[in-house]
Amino acid sequence: MTENQSLPLAGVRVVEFTHMVMGPMCGLALADLGADVVKIEPIKGDNTRRLLGSGAGYFPMYNRNKRSLCVDLKSEQGHAVAMKLIGEADVLIENFRPGAMDKLGFGYDDLSKQFPGLVYCSEKGFLAGPYEHRTALDEVAQMMGGLTYMTGPPGKPLRAGASVIDVQGGMFGAMGVLAALFQRKATGKGQRVVASLFENTVFLVGQHRAQYAVTGQPASPMPVRISAWAIYEVFDTGDDEQVFVGVVSDTQWKLFCEAFGLDDFAADESLAANGDRVKQRDRIIPVIKDTFRGYTKQELMSKLEKTGLPFAPITRPEDLFDDPHLNASGGLLPVTIPDGENAGAEARLPALPLEIDGQRLSVRQDVPRMGQHSKEVLQEAGYSPDQIQELIDSGIVGVGPR
Repeated sequence: MTENQSLPLAGVRVVEFTHMVMGPMCGLALADLGADVVKIEPIKGDNTRRLLGSGAGYFPMYNRNKRSLCVDLKSEQGHAVAMKLIGEADVLIENFRPGAMDKLGFGYDDLSKQFPGLVYCSEKGFLAGPYEHRTALDEVAQMMGGLTYMTGPPGKPLRAGASVIDVQGGMFGAMGVLAALFQRKATGKGQRVVASLFENTVFLVGQHRAQYAVTGQPASPMPVRISAWAIYEVFDTGDDEQVFVGVVSDTQWKLFCEAFGLDDFAADESLAANGDRVKQRDRIIPVIKDTFRGYTKQELMSKLEKTGLPFAPITRPEDLFDDPHLNASGGLLPVTIPDGENAGAEARLPALPLEIDGQRLSVRQDVPRMGQHSKEVLQEAGYSPDQIQELIDSGIVGVGPR
């Protein structure tokens, strides 16, 4: 989908005051769906652009399809610029520490009085309650929300291998924004939407809490959990590779036994039902391990694919650049790295995992250089060329490096 007019959120205007991952992810979801998202950055650009190590990919991943305006919000003229954009916007997104937007004069209470139709989305660490004024991070939420306990082995809490809480928080925020926009059609009024890190972590581990409610037994960390299925784990192959295999129904068990010549298992009525197989894992798994060691990784996967059983290679993130399915289906989008040592290089990064009307969402606007669209956005807001140049010359607005 390349034409803005064909996208679901074409015509929706968003002003984004965000950094890091959670807030930008919310804006990314709306931008990919067609909204015009203007990212407000400090004069020297969002500090996220300059992160190293594990943070080096944050900006290019979560800021495509947005326009960048660099402005000094603490100045009177810069404040006025931002207020003009907010007044013309449908949505405002922010993810700064509690109270920061209020100090800048962009708090919800003030803006909702001036712009009653504005949907104001705050991406925070916590929803209302005793913790709401704490500063949170993805890690903090994972730790106190029970996710690291469930991910690592007993006594060794381990955070998930991606910013899952930040990303999910952004998605929940976008979902709330869409609901508020829909309701505004009936009421004419905007409202505040708040998504959080802590509560969305608690939501993720809800299945484990429900398990406790059903069984009376606390859920064990994933590495030592009692699986719901007899075959549901990673196996070694004969060429020292690994493949995950799952057999999650009685029908699949029959297919599995037939495919791998496990005639004794197939004929054993005590293994016909999943629950009985789970109780006999100690008997089943050693046989399966020996069987799989007789195959190379590719041989095993080919056999499993022909049989229609669930399987997966153990893939590293960088391997996905060459994934044939992603490349054939529009699942990887070309963007230009805007900052750092590899500025100007092209990367193919994941599209939103959606199809709309049979098509994947695409890149309409490359990841912006800092201040790349400052002049353009101000001109659209009604500023004359002379006024724009005066704001630039006075250091109120930045246009970034050439």
